[in-house]
Amino acid sequence: MKGFFLLATAALLSAGVHAQQVSGTIKGGNGKKIYLFDDQDNNPDDSLVIQNEQFTFKVKPTKQPYVYALILQDVNYPMLFVSGSEPVHFTTTVATYPIATAVKGNDNTLAMQEYQKTFDPLIKKAQVLNQEAREINPANEPDINAFRKKADAFGEEIVKTGTTFIKGHPKSIASIWLMMNELRTRVEPDVFQQLFASLDKSVQESQYGESVSAYIKSLKANAVNIPADDFSQEDVKGQAVKLSSFRGKYVLVDFWASWCGPCRQENPNVVKAFNKYKGKNFTVLGVSLDNDRDRWVRAIQQDGLAWTQVSDLKGWGNEVAVQYGIQSIPANFLVGPDGKIIARNLRGEELEQKLEQILK
Repeated sequence: MKGFFLLATAALLSAGVHAQQVSGTIKGGNGKKIYLFDDQDNNPDDSLVIQNEQFTFKVKPTKQPYVYALILQDVNYPMLFVSGSEPVHFTTTVATYPIATAVKGNDNTLAMQEYQKTFDPLIKKAQVLNQEAREINPANEPDINAFRKKADAFGEEIVKTGTTFIKGHPKSIASIWLMMNELRTRVEPDVFQQLFASLDKSVQESQYGESVSAYIKSLKANAVNIPADDFSQEDVKGQAVKLSSFRGKYVLVDFWASWCGPCRQENPNVVKAFNKYKGKNFTVLGVSLDNDRDRWVRAIQQDGLAWTQVSDLKGWGNEVAVQYGIQSIPANFLVGPDGKIIARNLRGEELEQKLEQILK
């Protein structure tokens, strides 16, 4: 439930916006403190004591929409809004906070409140489940198993609810906020990436979209059982080679460079595996992080690398390496005949053992 409570408890923080007044009416709120937070640190940007059931904050201007949180004293959950050029006003009560009875403001803020209303029943259900979990005897296996089924069903409900919201709000910051706080740990990486791709370009290019892009890259650098994204680079003869052209075979995509000592030391192991299994529906596709063509070609010849080699000669800026989040070399991943990554960073005996296992 950790990801879920990222919204429920800590979703408080998220930053700045275009010069804006944020105000509200909170019935029963007199004498309570309310705090304005952004996502830069854990300290409030501002705070005040509610008087006449009213509050007003000024939000500093920024170029991009940012998520802010309004934290009301003695209430566990934040009211979220998104900065913009027009004023925002909430009408609510202490008993219903952070759900508003009325909201005026930009479309992003309206969508964010809709998101909070949509997930409010799930937050309440999570509270019940948490209490139930605390009362289970750790030695009572039947009760533990029964609770696991409830928790799994609850997780599925979150995914279904969140996915439906995102599909209905492709242009809203609330959708990407939901993805990171509710769905990131609950869906497979390829599903997460598909949801991100379904969002409007304006959301994808927001500061939150950039964070998601970086997160997806990190997934690609470590995940298995996900489709390998296609790519195309030129071989030593200048001919474009696509990864997808090897579909139907087991392909070891091997990242290396002529200047990389550990890569050159590992090459004999790859050569050995290639020669042993090349007749069993296996091949290698080398991706070089070289920036000197002559050194690249010379190393291929010296090390006896008889498989297809590609490079854009951009060194660490190699577009395939960037695409797959490669941070160090040697590195590799093994792609199955169906185009899915089935293993990563197989070296030495590990490579031969894996190939022996799947190519019996």
